[in-house]
Amino acid sequence: MSNKVAVYRKEHFNAAHRLHNPTFSEEKNNAVFGKCNNPHFHGHNYELIVKIIGEPDAETGYVIDLKLLSDLIKEKVLKKFDHKNLNLDVEEFKTLNPTAENIVIVIYNILREAIDKSLDMQIRLYETERNFVEYPA
Repeated sequence: MSNKVAVYRKEHFNAAHRLHNPTFSEEKNNAVFGKCNNPHFHGHNYELIVKIIGEPDAETGYVIDLKLLSDLIKEKVLKKFDHKNLNLDVEEFKTLNPTAENIVIVIYNILREAIDKSLDMQIRLYETERNFVEYPA
């Protein structure tokens, strides 16, 4: 039997975005994205939950040092996303529509590079209290 344990770190960030597809007409963008297509953008108070899964280390008892995980999230994600306009300020979204689905994939890819590959990882991102996404699903 495996002794895998899941550990979680929760963080928050605020960011603005506009859901818009430049290949769509104005009418189609409004029909597909509604209020989220506001040309002056709109914002969310995002809640980010990073789940790391692995066996506790024999010497430390940690799956991952949660202080290290917190520091990684702050350095790699929060500095990049918090109080930013995702469309204008975040390089990944210059050509990628910043939907919650795309945001969670971008965050996963950023963090995956920095976290030991022997550990499994899942990201949950709440855009609102009622709307959230997970990656990988």
